[in-house]
Amino acid sequence: MLNLFLTTETATGGGASMLASFLPLVLVLVVFYFMLIRPQNKKTKQEASMRSNLQIGDEIVTFGGIIGIIVSIKDDTLVIETGNERSKIRILRKAVESCLTVHEEETKN
Repeated sequence: MLNLFLTTETATGGGASMLASFLPLVLVLVVFYFMLIRPQNKKTKQEASMRSNLQIGDEIVTFGGIIGIIVSIKDDTLVIETGNERSKIRILRKAVESCLTVHEEETKN
């Protein structure tokens, strides 16, 4: 049975049909890369750059929706000041969703 299958495949040019059957799969993977994976990697790099460039005095928003001004910066933590009573909260650097302060380097680009 196996011999019959091999002879039929070689007689009909099975190598070309096998390539043609994998071509749509390869095209789908390429489309996924350019539409999903690449933009996500670019966004992750931009967020990491934003978090590493935070400075004292920047106004930030956390993923929890807390808005505050950075008072102190350590390696992985920030102390932010929030509200009218100037409450201070220590948060992780990873918890920063966005920085509302525009820096001079960003306006030049």
